[in-house]
Amino acid sequence: MNLKFDSYKTEGFFDEVFAADGQPRNGAAPIVNAINELPINDLLKRQKAAELALLQSGITFNVYGDNEGEEKIFPFDIIPRIVQAKEWERIEKGLKQRIEALNLFVNDVYNSRKIFRDKIIPEELVSGADSFRKQAINLNPPKGIWIHISGSDLIRDEKGDFFVLEDNLRCPSGVSYMLENRAVLKKTFPKAFKTMNVRPINVYPDRLLAALQFLSKKENPVVVVLTPGIYNSAYYEHSFLAQQMGIQLVEGRDLVVLNDTVKMKTTKGFETVDVIYRRIDDDFLDPEEFNPTSLLGIPGIMKAYRKGNVVLANAIGTGVADDKAVYAYTPQIIKYYLGEDPILPILPTYLCSDKKSLDHVLSNLDKLVVKSVNMSGGYGMLIGPMSTQKERASFAELIKEKPRDYIAQPTINLSRAPVICGKNFVGRHVDLRPYVLYGEDINVIPGGLTRVALKAGSLVVNSSQGGGSKDTWILSENGNGGEHAK
Repeated sequence: MNLKFDSYKTEGFFDEVFAADGQPRNGAAPIVNAINELPINDLLKRQKAAELALLQSGITFNVYGDNEGEEKIFPFDIIPRIVQAKEWERIEKGLKQRIEALNLFVNDVYNSRKIFRDKIIPEELVSGADSFRKQAINLNPPKGIWIHISGSDLIRDEKGDFFVLEDNLRCPSGVSYMLENRAVLKKTFPKAFKTMNVRPINVYPDRLLAALQFLSKKENPVVVVLTPGIYNSAYYEHSFLAQQMGIQLVEGRDLVVLNDTVKMKTTKGFETVDVIYRRIDDDFLDPEEFNPTSLLGIPGIMKAYRKGNVVLANAIGTGVADDKAVYAYTPQIIKYYLGEDPILPILPTYLCSDKKSLDHVLSNLDKLVVKSVNMSGGYGMLIGPMSTQKERASFAELIKEKPRDYIAQPTINLSRAPVICGKNFVGRHVDLRPYVLYGEDINVIPGGLTRVALKAGSLVVNSSQGGGSKDTWILSENGNGGEHAK
């Protein structure tokens, strides 16, 4: 008996692998045929083998607040998500445009503040954001780059159109899952992978290191990855990226500031550190200027940073550009700085700080998705159509208490992709987080982390809320861009 797609139904949603008539989308036929031709036990064995490979790689995560305190396996489904070459071309252009504009916005916010004088965005909306950092005022990061590593979350609606759902411009995570998923899936379906000419992502560590080195004035700068430590939910990723780049993974206790220069403790004495890829939030970075009780950071590092003796990636204060309330103004931000219309649209967004929008949101909680602007990971969210009257009443009180802290958006029928469930295929909702590096130029890695809402009907894809992931296959238009060609 074979496990086939014959009974798979798209059920009116846009499907990433199949068209509405059940036929594979352009370029997807090789992987669909490969799966259809496999006996059921063989396919399930490959799924188990993939999970075991990821487990042995140590690719786990912690959920904060989990009383068990144990690491969890990030669920992985072996059916890849397919993105056509033409679709990716537009995504790539749209993300480059977006990051360039947001970088200019952050620089303006902390320096000339021209966008406020021209009344493009309310100043109080930005200065009132939890992510606004007065310590970043008048900073001038090397090469004018604030946002070095970013990951914007994209979704598709029922028509197949892509939208930006949110931006992650501080310490975006998940790239290690993208890389490990690819390593596993290349071995799972090698023939289909080769036939489909999937574009490479294994260049990410080299390009990340090059982008970081570009920021330094030195010819051979010392670059390190700064981690909060083994109890951080993304510690695996920190260690993985340091290992892949061939650089040191350090904690705050491994660094010290001497004469406004950052030094790393080694067995041979102190070594000057030139560039720090930090995976520590602003508030914990320097107890002399942020949280005085922080044991994770390095006292005096901000002085060294201001004097240009060390580079921090990402820069301090970049969170103002990924605040969910500021998100509503990103089309105007792009138009203001670049003189261009956004290539990638955003969702209609209601700011609860606006009285008219607030009244609309409170009257339509059963139809909208409401989000806290200061929370992530699927927390602080109300999905109206799936909520109870009690939940809506509770959220209404929270919104009325602090309107600035909430936005609302229409509920979107997210696109779906097939996943293995028992011995059947079922559709589950997905999003896509591509990764962008800003160094000598803006580089969008041709892939990304496809997150899957594994619970039936769920629209929440976050790993902390029971989500999983897939490999993302960006197809090469000329047929020469696959990793097999290397």
